[in-house]
Amino acid sequence: MKWFPRGYGGERRPPESVKRDGWMEQGLLAVSLDDQRLTWIERELVKQLGEKLYGKRSLSKEVR
Repeated sequence: MKWFPRGYGGERRPPESVKRDGWMEQGLLAVSLDDQRLTWIERELVKQLGEKLYGKRSLSKEVR
């Protein structure tokens, strides 16, 4: 029998499920600019909102 501390057992939820629950329960929205379900106009709106709230993204792929 395996024993895991609270919160460390079970199965990991899929990311889309976490995003959906975050929206439904807390009003949080996590959107990727590369999400193919969005039209070009919707992706551009997401990009503009992100830049307004958090500033422009750096073009390099380096993580600080």
